[in-house]
Amino acid sequence: MAGKPLLHYFDGRGRMECIRWLLAAAGVEFDEKFIETSEDLDKLRNDGSLMFQQVPMVEIDGMKLVQTRAILNYIASKYNLYGRDIKERALMTLVTLSIRIDMYTEGVCDLGEMIMLLPLCPPAEKDTKLAQIREKTTNRYLPAFEKVLKSHGQEYLVGNRLSRADVHLVELLYYVEEVDPSLLASFPLLKALKSRVSNLPTVKKFLQPGSQRKPPLDEKSLEKAMKIFRIK
Repeated sequence: MAGKPLLHYFDGRGRMECIRWLLAAAGVEFDEKFIETSEDLDKLRNDGSLMFQQVPMVEIDGMKLVQTRAILNYIASKYNLYGRDIKERALMTLVTLSIRIDMYTEGVCDLGEMIMLLPLCPPAEKDTKLAQIREKTTNRYLPAFEKVLKSHGQEYLVGNRLSRADVHLVELLYYVEEVDPSLLASFPLLKALKSRVSNLPTVKKFLQPGSQRKPPLDEKSLEKAMKIFRIK
């Protein structure tokens, strides 16, 4: 029997948190080996574990997977969060569904990247960046996802069943609320999706205090992460 996936990253959200969310939604228990120092990162680089010399890295099924999107694609396919099963996905209609899942996921990544990088923003630029995030959240990204849900009247974004796109979007909605809770006020279908996915037993467990879900970066955690990755 294969062991649990082992996640290599620092003790924070960054580019690993979406992987944690997807594993949790699939009901997959995982272990984490935190990178505490720049020397820990160098060790992974020097022993050949990191193809491109960077994390996140996930050990799963005897492989050491790198590149966040590749890892997410593997998990989604393995645990049936990518448009039903592989055989069905060969059919044209389900290939189309898979393309939609990819398209929605990329939209989530675009806005999520802006929010994720906000703590690295110089203080003098932070208000401008926040204004940009608010504007794009309410005028570009959330209206697009709300429109998708409204167009078909189903409970999930694609194929009326949970997919990775729903998991990634709900993760993003939590981050949007951290930026400004009022940003979701005009999007009732997205709020309903957030509630629906959050109440799935696997996700509900992940959202409980004491889980492997990571909190927002505080100054101390940010300083530690910058030292690990040698960011000046």
